[in-house]
Amino acid sequence: MTAKTISEGILRALAVLVGIALLGYFLYQISSVLIYIAIAVVISLIGRPIVLFLRRKLKFNNTIAVIFTMLLLIGIIAGIIALFIPLLVKQGQNLSLLNMEALQGNVENLYRQIIGYFDLSSAEIEESIKNSKLLANFDFGFIPNFLNSFVGILGSLSIGLFSVLFIAFFFLKDSQLFEEGLMVFIPDNKESRLQKSINTIKDLLSRYFVGLVFQILILFVIYSIVLFIFGIENAIVIAFLCALLNLIPYVGPIIGGVLMLVLSMTSNLGADFSTVILPKTSYVMIGFVIGQLVDNFFSQPYIFSNSVKSHPLEIFLVIIIGGLLFGVTGMIIAVPGYTAIKVILKEFLSENKIVRSLTKNL
Repeated sequence: MTAKTISEGILRALAVLVGIALLGYFLYQISSVLIYIAIAVVISLIGRPIVLFLRRKLKFNNTIAVIFTMLLLIGIIAGIIALFIPLLVKQGQNLSLLNMEALQGNVENLYRQIIGYFDLSSAEIEESIKNSKLLANFDFGFIPNFLNSFVGILGSLSIGLFSVLFIAFFFLKDSQLFEEGLMVFIPDNKESRLQKSINTIKDLLSRYFVGLVFQILILFVIYSIVLFIFGIENAIVIAFLCALLNLIPYVGPIIGGVLMLVLSMTSNLGADFSTVILPKTSYVMIGFVIGQLVDNFFSQPYIFSNSVKSHPLEIFLVIIIGGLLFGVTGMIIAVPGYTAIKVILKEFLSENKIVRSLTKNL
């Protein structure tokens, strides 16, 4: 090996590293576009069964079927926005006009009732709390400011929403567009295998995402019923947020439970803790636990076993690994990503013993 060969190899390696760095920088700069595309892919996968039904059963033209599907999805999104925006605006207006001193007094009173009910305080602790003026120094004015900022963020997301819907429309209309782009980089003798893999992945992920929609809907109905029964304000919004958080595996239900606990207690500020707040909150949390039991023993096993055809233990390990590697985002994309990898491995490495074991149900 000559010095010229070594230097050429070093230069090629440096060129590859520089190319990778430039590619990473470019992808970072267009990260928002990549997020739009990823969300559009999910929306197109959710809408795909509707398009296929309209085309095969009702004999719709492909373009008409896609337009009808997109109008349906836009209607659902608009309904959710119409549900949230007025309530957030109204809540922000109410809080901005609210006597913050009265709110502060109610929260402080609730705090003292909890301490007294569970016998967690002594005269010394009460005196130290009074002297420190911990709650008196807490600025409750951040609440309306936060809500107003949140409404402003929702308004700025309109451009992103339009972009996502526009991309999703063409993913549904020209479903072969992405596949044809991939075929350019695939040898001719591998095209049929890749095409088969893509079709299988689309079918499995469509069933998976549709299943997630039904999972959220079931939890939303259970939570709404419980919150309405016990007269919690803004029950629909709270139920939807807690159900939506369930999309984050394992961590989401915990966050949703804490959110429902806090909002259930604060919706009865000023009432007696032992006779009103504690019983209502306890019943609401019992309803939350029932919803989680239904989700864990019915909804999730059905979705995972019948959509992505993977064992629950297999899914559990994949989600944990995804969370360790990429945090919450990794936990969310772990199942669809793992499903796509399994399908591709089965098609191209079916002779491998490990691959056969992992993909025997596909």
